[in-house]
Amino acid sequence: MTASNSSDPKKQLRRVMGLWDVLLFNVAAVLGPRWIAAAARNGTSSISLWVLAAVFFFLPTAFVIAELSTRFPEEGGLYVWTKDAFGEFHGFVAGWTYWVYSFFYFPGLLMASAAMGAYIGGNGAAFLAQNRAFLMAASFFLLFIAVILNIIGLNIGKWLQNAGGVGTYVPLLMLAGMAAHFALTRGSQTHFTWKNMLPAWNWGTVNFWPQIAFAFTGLELVSMMSDEIREPRKTFRRAILGSGISIAALYIAGTFAVLAILPASAVDPKSGVFQALGSGSAILRIGFFGVAAAILAAAGNAGGIGSTVTGVARVPFVVGIDRYLPAAFGKIHPKWRTPWVAILVQALISGAILLAIQVNETVNSAYQILVDATIILYFIPFLYMYAAAIKLAYRRDRAGSGNAVLIPGGKFGVWMAASLGFVVVLGGIALSVVPPAEAANKWVFEAKLVGGTAISILIGLALYFRGARKKSRGAMADSARSGV
Repeated sequence: MTASNSSDPKKQLRRVMGLWDVLLFNVAAVLGPRWIAAAARNGTSSISLWVLAAVFFFLPTAFVIAELSTRFPEEGGLYVWTKDAFGEFHGFVAGWTYWVYSFFYFPGLLMASAAMGAYIGGNGAAFLAQNRAFLMAASFFLLFIAVILNIIGLNIGKWLQNAGGVGTYVPLLMLAGMAAHFALTRGSQTHFTWKNMLPAWNWGTVNFWPQIAFAFTGLELVSMMSDEIREPRKTFRRAILGSGISIAALYIAGTFAVLAILPASAVDPKSGVFQALGSGSAILRIGFFGVAAAILAAAGNAGGIGSTVTGVARVPFVVGIDRYLPAAFGKIHPKWRTPWVAILVQALISGAILLAIQVNETVNSAYQILVDATIILYFIPFLYMYAAAIKLAYRRDRAGSGNAVLIPGGKFGVWMAASLGFVVVLGGIALSVVPPAEAANKWVFEAKLVGGTAISILIGLALYFRGARKKSRGAMADSARSGV
């Protein structure tokens, strides 16, 4: 290793991910059985919501991410794009909120994953999906495994993500096949018509829309690790296209499948996919089928947690290198070459929030607070990303970007894709503030949600100005030493 490489932490990262690694990473990061469960709980109108979200949000967002990640394949992804477009302050706000969202996202994902894992014991263990002690123990176990494997490194940790992609996809295919057989031999539990699959424009559907949009996010995660991907421009292009089509198709097919086996009112919004697998396999007397799917899903859930730990941790790592967070965040582990401090801090804070959010809430209400806080914080940097895509489209180097995957239609196409994404995300933030009907105390729910997100942002701003002052003093000291 040369001296120049050793002085730049990003140069010490290893390019260990190929096309299939990135494609399966995307599947593990985006495709979530819990969103299918939430959609089924919402009823048949979710079918059309999936289609609308795929056309007016997922597709434009995929175009934006494909262009930015192939034009600027740099470690830090969204943070770097925003900084290039709008300067360091806005880059920090985007990077900070993107990192902080994970503090709320992980507990929600862990709770849902633990609830799904209960079905490994078959229908007789289904009650554990609502048992708080079981959910807490299983959640911390999953978090521990994901963190350890990702600190050890992507050359090992990527197999967790690969297993996650397979373990998420295959059980949903199993569910679709079983549901088709169930509907043909015993009749569907839900009557599907063109009319009842259209959006039901009531408050419940409007309140649910942010979750449908959020379910399609995650493609940007792998762009955070551009310095760890072989031939990133070519790999991003193929992986985004392949994973995007398969994810949209399975969300729609999975919702049909759950509703064929269970009525919407009976679906658990966390673990409904495996509730349907368990119920269907018990009725069809193939109990092993549901258990096998749950075992595969356990790997899928661990991979989903691992992919998010891996991708999101690269943001504070790069911000730490830029000296707006404590320098420790920018350190690479001497043996495993991973940003281990960022990964560890992320996990510890998520674990603390997982415990704190349980106070005075039902399991489902606590889960909903986590989901809504996640959406609000996560969508703030997306607003920056769409705006950055528009501004960076006017740079002269866009036309000569080599292997970059540009949004079709020139600048008009960029404006269309970015504007669609911006409007959907802004609406999602506004609607996420509204408490659900099952909240035990709507004022307490609102205080936890709004207070938690506001405090998170204020802490970030305090850290930024602290880092900016230190950086300014360092620059002045360097100037004084050089005699300038």
